Amino acid sequence: MIAAPSRAAALRAWDTHQDLFASGQAWVSTDDAAREAALEHPETLLRRPIGSSGAYEIEPAGLPKIPDAPGPKKARAKTAKRGPPKPPADRTRLDAAESELRDVDQGRKQEEGDLRREEEAFQARREAAQDAYVRARKAATAAVVAARKAYRKAGGSD
Repeated sequence: MIAAPSRAAALRAWDTHQDLFASGQAWVSTDDAAREAALEHPETLLRRPIGSSGAYEIEPAGLPKIPDAPGPKKARAKTAKRGPPKPPADRTRLDAAESELRDVDQGRKQEEGDLRREEEAFQARREAAQDAYVRARKAATAAVVAARKAYRKAGGSD
């Protein structure tokens, strides 16, 4: 608890650069007793023992009241003889279900790998087709340019 003229002054008194007000770790007090104690000692850090509702002080002396720990639990009285121990639970169905799940996951991984390889092969075919198109278009464009040039040389006009 600190009495300060501003939040910035309070943060300086706490010797921190982090905005404790923004993070919710500090707040403006609404407790009248706490405010009065802070105003008696401006810009001084006041404390009280954790968990107590005592007054804020520069050096708190008292310790908080801690409730007594609960006593040991009483052992349950044995009312009947126990029968033979239960056999361990049968894991057959659980093991089979877990195995099926692993198989499904492994199948999906295999399918993903196959699809990825098909996609890479398709992309390679697409790139090869694009390269062939570019080469053919350049050749056809060069043929049009040469034919146009020959046409104009022969006296033709566009």
